Formats: sequence, structure tokens, C-alpha cells
Amino acid sequence: MIRLWLFGLLRRRLGRLAGVAAGVAVTVALLATLSIFLADSSSSMTRRAVAAVLIDWQVEAVPGADLAAIHEAITKAAPVTAIQQVLYASAAGLEASAGGTVQTTGPGKVIAFDNGYLEAFPKEVRLLSGRADGVVLVQQTAANLHVAPGDSVSIKRVGLPPETVKVDGVVDLPDADALFQGMGLPPQAAPQAPPDNVMILPVAEWQRIFVPQQSARPDTTRVQFHVRLDHVGLPSRPTEAWNEVAGAIKNLEARVAGQALVANNLGARLDAVRGDALYATVLFLFLGVPGVTLAAILTFAVTATGAGRRQAEQALLRIRGASVSRILTLEAAEAMLVGGVGVAIGVGAAMLFSYLLFDSTAFRTALPLALSALAGPVLALAAYLCPAWRDLRGRSVSSARRLVGRGRASLWKRIWLDVLFLTGSLLLFWQLASTGYQVVLAPEGVAATAVDYKAFIAPALFWIGAVLLTMRLCGTVIAGNGRTLQALLRPVAGRLTPIVSAALSHQSGRITIGIAMTALAVSFALSTAVFNTTYNAQARVDAELTNGADVTVFGTAANPAGAKLDLLAAVPGVAGLQPMQHRFAYVGADLQDLYGIDPKSIGKATTLSDAYFSGGSAAELLAKLSETPNGVLVSEETVQDFQLTVGDTINLRLMNAADNQYHPVPFTFIGVVREFPTAPKDSFLVANASYIAQVTGSAANEYVLMKSETDPAFLARAAAKALAADPGLQVKDVGSAAHLIGSSLTAVDLSGLTKIELTFALAMAVAAAGLMLGLGFVDRQRSFAILSAIGAKPRQIAAFLWSEGLLVALGGLVFGVFSGLTMAWMLVKLLTGVFDPPPETLVVPVAYLVLLFALLLLAIAAAVILVTHAGKGKDAELLREI
Repeated sequence: MIRLWLFGLLRRRLGRLAGVAAGVAVTVALLATLSIFLADSSSSMTRRAVAAVLIDWQVEAVPGADLAAIHEAITKAAPVTAIQQVLYASAAGLEASAGGTVQTTGPGKVIAFDNGYLEAFPKEVRLLSGRADGVVLVQQTAANLHVAPGDSVSIKRVGLPPETVKVDGVVDLPDADALFQGMGLPPQAAPQAPPDNVMILPVAEWQRIFVPQQSARPDTTRVQFHVRLDHVGLPSRPTEAWNEVAGAIKNLEARVAGQALVANNLGARLDAVRGDALYATVLFLFLGVPGVTLAAILTFAVTATGAGRRQAEQALLRIRGASVSRILTLEAAEAMLVGGVGVAIGVGAAMLFSYLLFDSTAFRTALPLALSALAGPVLALAAYLCPAWRDLRGRSVSSARRLVGRGRASLWKRIWLDVLFLTGSLLLFWQLASTGYQVVLAPEGVAATAVDYKAFIAPALFWIGAVLLTMRLCGTVIAGNGRTLQALLRPVAGRLTPIVSAALSHQSGRITIGIAMTALAVSFALSTAVFNTTYNAQARVDAELTNGADVTVFGTAANPAGAKLDLLAAVPGVAGLQPMQHRFAYVGADLQDLYGIDPKSIGKATTLSDAYFSGGSAAELLAKLSETPNGVLVSEETVQDFQLTVGDTINLRLMNAADNQYHPVPFTFIGVVREFPTAPKDSFLVANASYIAQVTGSAANEYVLMKSETDPAFLARAAAKALAADPGLQVKDVGSAAHLIGSSLTAVDLSGLTKIELTFALAMAVAAAGLMLGLGFVDRQRSFAILSAIGAKPRQIAAFLWSEGLLVALGGLVFGVFSGLTMAWMLVKLLTGVFDPPPETLVVPVAYLVLLFALLLLAIAAAVILVTHAGKGKDAELLREI
């Protein structure tokens, strides 16, 4: 009997079965693809975290320890690919004589890399001038001493006479924070700043100079092993990778037995990432769960469109002696049929998405696909068996044959549940927003995640409340059959408006559900599109802030990029460029970055958002800076640390080009700057470049900011080619900066998630409007046949169809747009910590929304046209149906 039942359904109800199977397929595909997204983003976090660490372990031997034993312990504790020694020595200072003056620095560090170190750790040292295999100075030290390759520098040893060496090169140390970090400090200790003065010597030269100091003062020298682990075998999940690295560190500590101190740089990074991995879950909950829920609701709604016909079929089966268990078995068979088809289609679609968007391996996709596939049959069984069980338990055969009039209002309407949900949502949202809730906290630029899951309650309550409010308002208008309904229908129904509105008022429940489903789909699509577009726009703003502009050429005081301004202006693809000074200034005893700009033209090469400044807009504060020659904008941290007030005179110590010494220069504090292109996140200053050039005797511009006409990567390649003869200048584009600043928090690439959600949102919007409307029309084809039999003309019947389509489209779009924009605003507000800086306004993807609205209207029109043509010539057959 089951086989006959299914064959009959396939012959007579193929469209309805296909609709329910499509709902199951969308649910399974969306759930599986989002699960794969979670797994892929977790793996992406691990890969980026590992790639960002240049030295995995630093193992520092205690004085008198057996270095060979420590080396052997490292190799046994974990698989390694490189182990190199680094020698450290403290120097009382450095001194150089140039241009008739003598420059002296304070205490510094002199280090030596083992042979082969630069090959094993190539990113630790970046050559700026000269050669890197001799005596080299870090660029800031070279600038302080005003020396270049070929000059001599005296090293003041601790307790011993000075030694003089000849400088062979100038370098930059991109990983100086890790290279000079304190070892053995308690976890709560603040990070130590790297030394201001650093010299690198060949190993033999270091030993000649500092072995005597090591004998006299062993506390002034130390030896470290720098280790790179074999990353191939690390697990893809951050937590599992951290557990493995942490276990290896414990193994090493047990082996060295107090002979060495260990800095687990890789473990520290993975430790931060395993907390930040919650961020992918946050995105899933905020953006993914509503989509999965909507797909499941759509499946139930599509199934419910045939409730009347199914109730009649069940009544007929019961009349012919079928038991409750037999009827439920038939319903379960139908559910398993559509569930199986939906799972097959959904899994196939998810696999296609995963390989196109994430390039995921079969190993990573297998588990999410398997778990998501289980949801298909469960959803189908629930969609079929729950209504069937309710009808069989609560309705008799005779009642199934009677028309039931309007009963009492639903419980949620009587208790005003929609208003309660919306009020609760607004109150909770106000509380979270007023307390400054942020999903992501990043103090001092160190990313750390804190997730308060109560934040999800506010948008969830709003989503449910908005749907219920839509159903209440639309149901009231349609069921009331008043002037508002007739005014809406008159453009379509014309003279038949009173008859059509009266007929539709009796169908208010079904039409209201269609409007609510359409509004839900539009709301989901709109909120997702706006949030994702805003996120992507702000991610680029953040990258441009870090890089400085679309393309930035970074130079130094000894080799300023501004000297190549004419050469860079001739590079193809330049829309605008501006030089910018990057100097250093002492605020009290604190050395800070100082940026010299032309306030009137800096905007030609980069974007300056109002969020970068405090106490005024970007235009207002830049105009004030332009009007105040000695004005200075000060970072918030500096203002707080030094208790400054706008209008104060600040004496900054700047290096003068005439004698290479720091001299006090008066500046007027005119405003607060939170962020600035290329500036660090803590302490920095912004002033007029002309004033800095005047008081320092140097008009050199260390940086050049460039705006691109097309692709910044193309412009960066062209600029790098033009500067190929000067390797000391570094060219970076905004794209590479976006990848580099992608801490684990922003390592979640929303482009893949955006494509997933927006594609499914389009499909669900079309299904919610067109499929549900079409299936509802199919259910009432017998009614239309009766109208035709009593003399109704095709255009008069079409008035009923187009009027219902108009109500679904109009109600779904109006309420969907309102709730979608509100939801997007709430998401951006609650996820403020994701954006750095926060967005000033929501970014609306107009093209996507036009496509969404067009497809929705086309789906409704297609449903009306197909039903109109499908019923032609079948009046007699339809009239004979039960």
C-alpha cells in the first residue's frame, strides 16, 4: 500500500512534493555549508596564527647551563625544522663622530646570530642599506647616531674599555618585540618594549668583544635558542593545536630541568586564537541561525499549504477503515521520500559551495555534511507527522468535512506576545548598547574575545516579535475587509474590488502566513546583505588605516620615500599621492611617533573618517590644524597619560638635522586623534609638515601615500618596479595589509559567508513569495473552476489571483524592509568591536536589493501566470475532485 500511495502522490502531487523537497534541500544545504564555513574558518585561524609567528619557541639558557643538552632536549620535545643560537649582550651605550659632532646613545643591546640564522629565519631582519652579514645597526639607532655604512661606532662595554667597529649595513627588525622579550616574567606582567639602540655583530666579532665582559659580568650576556617547529602535523583547530604545542612545551621543561627559560610564542598566539575562534560561532549565531531557521519554517509553511487537501484525504482513509498508525505510516513514507530527495540535493549543493568557496578537503567536509544530512529526514518527518498527529487526535471525520468559521484569536494575539517580544528586545538592546557591549575586545591592540551570549536574545526577540506583529497587522487589515484593504486592491481588481476583498478576507490566515514568510525572507536577505556589505567596507577601511592608503611607500630618515615623489607620480594608475613625514618626538621621557602632513591635501591620497577624531569632524580638526602652524593633534592615550587640555602648549623634543640632537619645540594642543593612517594604536602625534621641516631643518618625507585608480595591487607592483633600484624603500598595498592585520578576529573571511547567505536568501525569498503563493493557488483551483462554471471570465478570475499576489508582495516588502534594516542596525551595533573604526553609516548594497525585489516580484507573477494557464480546460476534472 505504501508503494501505491507514493506512486499516486508522484502522479498527482508532484509539484507539492517538489516544493517540500526544495525546502528540505535548502535547509540541509545552508546548514551544511555554514558548518563547513565554521570548520574552514577555524582552520584558517590556525593557519594564519601559525604563519604570523616568526619564532615559535625561544629557549634561553641559564648561566652555566649545558647548551648541547638543551639543544638535544629541544629536538626530542617536538618535531623541529630549525634551531639557531642568538647571543645577547648589554652595552652601556654607543657613540659615533660625524660632521664635527659626537652622538651618544643610552644603553642598548648588541646581538649576534648563529651562522645560517638569516636563512632559517629570513623575516627577522630586513636590509635597508649596505649588507646584512657584517656589523649592522637598526635603523633607529643609525638615525640617532647619524651614521651610514662605512662609518665607525664605538661600543661602550659594561665595566670594560670601549671597542670600535665599522658599520657595514642598516637593517630593520620587524619582530623586535619577540626578539627582545623578557624571559621568565609572570603571565600578568606587561610586555616590555624593545631597546631603542641595537647593534648586530658577526658571531666571531661578538665573541671577541663580549667574552671578556661575559667573564667579568655574566649577568650582562645571555644565549638563546630560536626554534621553528614542524607545522605540518599541527591540528587544524586552534584548541587542539594549542594543546599539542602546550604539551610539547611541558615535555621540554621537564627535559631541561631548570637549565633554561622558555618563551612559547606559538602557544601564546594559539591561546589567543582559541578564544577568538568563538568569533566564528558568533557570526554563525548572528547570521547563520536565522537563515537555517527560516529555511525550516519555510518547509513547514510549504507543507501546511496542502493542509486542507491532506485533511480530506485522511478523512477518506479513515472512512475506508485505515487506522491512525496506518495513516501516520503513509505520512512518514511521504516524509522520507521528500526528505531523501531534499538531503541528496542539499548535500550536493553544500559540497559544490564548499569546493567553490572554501576549497575544503573531503576530510573536513565529511562530518558537517553527515550531521547536516541527518537534519533533512528529521525536518521532513516533523513537517508531515506533527500536523497529521494533531489532526488525527483532535478532529473527527465529520468535522473534517465541515467548514469551520472564524474562532477565537490565537493565544499569542490575546496575550500580545508580539508587543512583549519587541519591548523586551528594545529594553535588552538598550541595556547592552548603553553599557558599551562589544563581542570583541582589543585592548592595546592585543586581540582577545569575550562573548556574552545574552546579546543574541535581543535580535532573536526582535525577529520573532516583528514576524508576529506583521501577522497581527496584516491579519487585521485583511480580515477586517475595510477601506484600507479595498484601497490596496482597487488598482488590480477594479470594479470587482468589493467581491475580491470579501473573498480574500475569508482567506486572511493563509494570506497572512504568506506575507509573514515573504517578510521573513526579505528581512533575512536585507539584514544579511547590509551587515556583510558594511563589514566588508569597514574591513577595507581598517586595512587602509593600517597601510596608510591604497598603496604606501615606506622609507626611513636616511632613505626617505619623498625623494622619489616625481618618479612615483609618473607610475601608471596613480589617482593621487601625498608625502608624509614620519619622525619621532619625546613627550616627556616617552618617545612617540610624529606624523607631519599637509592638512589641506592629505585627503587626496587617503581616507580620513570622522571616527578617527574626537571633539570634531575630520574636516573641522584638519582645518583647525591648517590654521594653527604649530598645532598638534594628540592621541587619546597621550592626552590621558599627560593630563592635557586643549589649548595647552606642549614642548616636544625633536631631532634637529644640524646637530642630530633632540631639542625642545613648542606645539599647541588643538585636538584629539584616535586613529591615523599608518599610526600605531596607542601613542602618536600629528602636526603640520611645514612646521616640522622649519624647526628641524629637514623637509624630508619618509612616507608617500598613493591612491589607486583601479586595483591597488597593480599600482603596488608598478611602484615596486619603478623603485627596484632602491631596495631600502618598501611598497605595500591595502590588500596585503588586510591579510597581515587579519588577526584571528578578522581572519574569518566573510566573502564566502556572504555568498552563501545572499544566495540562499534569494532562493528563500523567491520560495516564500512564489512557491507558497503558487501552492496556495493550486489548492484552490477547484474554487476557481466553480467560478468559471458559473460564468466568471478569465480576467475576473485573474483579479483574485493578482490581488492576492499584490498583498503578499506589498506586505512582504514593506514589513521585510523595515525589520531587515532594523535588524542590520542592531547587528552592527552589537558587533561594534568587529569594526575598527566603527562604521559611520550602514552600507546598503543597492544592486543586490534591486535583484532581490525583482526576483521576488517575478516569482509572484510567475505563480499567478502558471496557475492561470494550468487550470485552462480542466474545469470538469477539477469539479469532480473531492
